[in-house]
Amino acid sequence: MIEVKHLRKHYGSHVAVDGISFEVEAGEILGLLGPNGAGKTTTMRILTGFMPPTDGTAIVAGYDVLQNSMEVRKRVGYLPEKVPIYPDMTLRAYVTFVARLHGVDNYKKKVDEVLDRFGLLDRRDRLVRSLSKGLRQRLGLAQALVHDPPVIVLDEPTIGIDPKQVIEVRDIVKSLRQDHTVLFSSHILTEVEQVCDRVVIINKGQVVAQGTAKELGEQFKPQRQLYVELDGGNDEAYRRLINSLDMIDKVEQQGRGYVLFVSTNDQIQKPITRAIADSDFTLVELRQLDVSLEDVFLDIITKGDT
Repeated sequence: MIEVKHLRKHYGSHVAVDGISFEVEAGEILGLLGPNGAGKTTTMRILTGFMPPTDGTAIVAGYDVLQNSMEVRKRVGYLPEKVPIYPDMTLRAYVTFVARLHGVDNYKKKVDEVLDRFGLLDRRDRLVRSLSKGLRQRLGLAQALVHDPPVIVLDEPTIGIDPKQVIEVRDIVKSLRQDHTVLFSSHILTEVEQVCDRVVIINKGQVVAQGTAKELGEQFKPQRQLYVELDGGNDEAYRRLINSLDMIDKVEQQGRGYVLFVSTNDQIQKPITRAIADSDFTLVELRQLDVSLEDVFLDIITKGDT
């Protein structure tokens, strides 16, 4: 549904996007991650026809963004980071305006349907300026979906809204995969992990990693991590015991316990338990830690900045 090959965008001597390539399958939600200035928003603007690339190709819903920009725009719903609203229009008038721009048939019915879908129908005659930040985000989603596009591009759709509204928007995004392909950008990594099928991580205009959260965890965080908490001694004694174990590569304190970094895939919980049992300490807790997308992201970006 989206195919990006060697895409570049230059602003004078500044390279915002430097030869990125990735694909998004039909019905998939792909997360686009990266620090500020990485090139995420520029990439989204190119894919939605807002600006041309300097080089490379991008195919959206079967159309080249440079050769068939208008055809691409017909098939894409776009919610930029700053919702493009007209504050002195009513909600219904605003979404109607967008629907007519897209040439939506029977637009009156479609406008009411999309307002109802996002819980805005009872506010349809209110001015846009009266809406809270969260409701403006919903309105932005409504205008992006009113023409029922096969591709939805969402740039930071949950930025600046409260936790309850974040959950609501997240659930809406999840529901979109039934009928749409979604490209989703967010700074909230736990959110991307919950919503997206795969992620593409961009840094300094280049793709530095892509895959599912599990695949990235296995690729970029090969060390297993275990949490252990002991009782009956002090920090120095605990560390002496832990460091006496050959399979432990590194130890970091976390709260009342320690995170143990282990490279081997061998069974290590039994030797650790046995060593503690042979000591004068009491084992309070021992468990394996899952590697989060945030761990992977920070690891990749930190290495890229060194």
